[in-house]
Amino acid sequence: MISYLQAENISKRYGEKLLFEGVDVNISESQKIALVAKNGTGKTSLMNIIAGVDTGDTGSISTKRDLRISYLPQEVNLDPEKSVIEAVFFQDDEIIRAIRNYNDSIGSDDSNIIQSALDKMDSLNAWDYDAKVKQILGKLEIYEYDQKIKFLSGGQKKRVALAGTLISKPDLLILDEPTNHLDLNMIEWLEEYLSGSEITLFMVTHDRYLLDRVCNLIIELDEGKIYTYNGNYSYFVEKRAERIENLQANIARAQNLMRTEQEWISRMPKARTSKSKFRIDGFEDLKDKANRKIDNTKLELGVATDRLGKKVIDIYNLDKAFDEKVLIRDFSYKFARGEKVGIVGKNGSGKSTFLNLLVGKIRPDRGRLDIGATVKIAYYTQDGISFEEDTKPIDVVKKIAETVKLKNGKSFSASGFLQYFLFNPDMQHNYIRKLSGGEKRRLYLCTVLMQQPNVLFMDEPTNDLDIMTLQVLEEYLTLTDATVIIVSHDRFFMDKIVDHVFVFDGKGRIKDFPGNYTQYRDYDLYDEIMMLENSSENTEVHKSKEKKQKPKTEKTKKLSFNQKYELEQLEKEIPLLENKKEKLENELNSGTLNTDELLAKSDELAKLLSEIEEKELRWLELSELM
Repeated sequence: MISYLQAENISKRYGEKLLFEGVDVNISESQKIALVAKNGTGKTSLMNIIAGVDTGDTGSISTKRDLRISYLPQEVNLDPEKSVIEAVFFQDDEIIRAIRNYNDSIGSDDSNIIQSALDKMDSLNAWDYDAKVKQILGKLEIYEYDQKIKFLSGGQKKRVALAGTLISKPDLLILDEPTNHLDLNMIEWLEEYLSGSEITLFMVTHDRYLLDRVCNLIIELDEGKIYTYNGNYSYFVEKRAERIENLQANIARAQNLMRTEQEWISRMPKARTSKSKFRIDGFEDLKDKANRKIDNTKLELGVATDRLGKKVIDIYNLDKAFDEKVLIRDFSYKFARGEKVGIVGKNGSGKSTFLNLLVGKIRPDRGRLDIGATVKIAYYTQDGISFEEDTKPIDVVKKIAETVKLKNGKSFSASGFLQYFLFNPDMQHNYIRKLSGGEKRRLYLCTVLMQQPNVLFMDEPTNDLDIMTLQVLEEYLTLTDATVIIVSHDRFFMDKIVDHVFVFDGKGRIKDFPGNYTQYRDYDLYDEIMMLENSSENTEVHKSKEKKQKPKTEKTKKLSFNQKYELEQLEKEIPLLENKKEKLENELNSGTLNTDELLAKSDELAKLLSEIEEKELRWLELSELM
């Protein structure tokens, strides 16, 4: 493979904080590389150095001659006075200049200028390119090409910048969190675009499906060092676990050896030989290895919540519109204790509006909400971060609570809770102004969760969080008894957390789908395929109207997608229930149970037998439809 870029011996320090030292990164043609690291460890700094917008304290960057690099940073900086189309065509190659001149000439009264622009478009075959540009803009829902950048939202600006980055067709594409501000359809399109393209890619993203399906090389930045994994995200997870396990084993061996050496040193006479002095000097190196700590924290605590009564939030005939735009029409629903709902839909379809209605930030046009007396709400918003820069994380969380109650009746200190969310003691007592953007978002997450709500609303909680923090948050949400309603474009996160999804169609209708996001997408695609097949069949029937009709036969029954999915689940569940029944019967026949245990096990077996019978009957019903 042709080498595109070599970064050698790169180091970067901000004040007293060393981000990384002496790291090497090599990028070759056609590689699709992801950079993975915790927030605050230097991902963006390393990307800026590789993209050439910053320099390292040490080291050098060398590139292939005439290498064209295009970089999408997290925070885009577009000229507010430019139009969308001007901002998109920010590169300066011949085809883009021709398209730019053509767009400028359209409003001209000079026919010579227009003809010259047309001739140039023809000679460069730029018409196909222009069509492709409009296609990319359409996929990112950018349609008003003449609109000024200053009138766009933050998310729209990011999408314009992404479109310009993709359209420029560089040799090396560098993307920092490209999925932020994209809805799920856009992310799936971007995933398909990047995986199907021959472009060389260097990217930071928290979207684990995107990582898994697009990237073929993962670079991990951990404790200032680079580790390389030649595979996708699934391969990285497996091999990283092996690396951590081996490192822990080496530390354990060093600790055992250190204890032996300490005993030897304590027994040695004061007059020492040169051999013993050499052994004592080696003890210091051994001590460094033994005292090394691995920051691989995982949340394994069950946080208690206030008791939630039978009524949570009941919605009756809810309507909401802004001018002519109807977002919610005649929606009713009753939330249950402990349920976890995901909300999906295109940007502008009303997802955030729905959350704001539920928490009372805005009022409905019609309908009402009944909120249970025991409900304690916490709301994680996209723009909720508001900290005094000269305060410390530990002081921020202590203002909310000194301790966090656990399900087992014990308590957890504020410092301990911060540590579970990857704030080590040094970070807890550092000033907030020294935290990265991702670390501030993680701190905001802690302040919301420390309130120990029994109803939790979350609007795009995964934005700007690293993968390690996402894993911690997922563990928390899996263990909590709270009712959780989440708006998120992170497909992996949604699949892991939610029981069902509300699908917003952008026209006021909200569909309740009984499954996670991937199951909904499979169902949605299945529906589209069936519609196309039915449309094709109807066309064929129309064409053959004059042909002799065949005798009518009874219509063959087919399972719907939901029924197929239910049948597959039953085929998995029934054997598990049979195994459980066999285990219970063995326990009842063992002769080791006391009277109370016998009664309890007998009741459990009776309920189990009833459940098995019910599922077997349903299985038979569905099987007959095959």
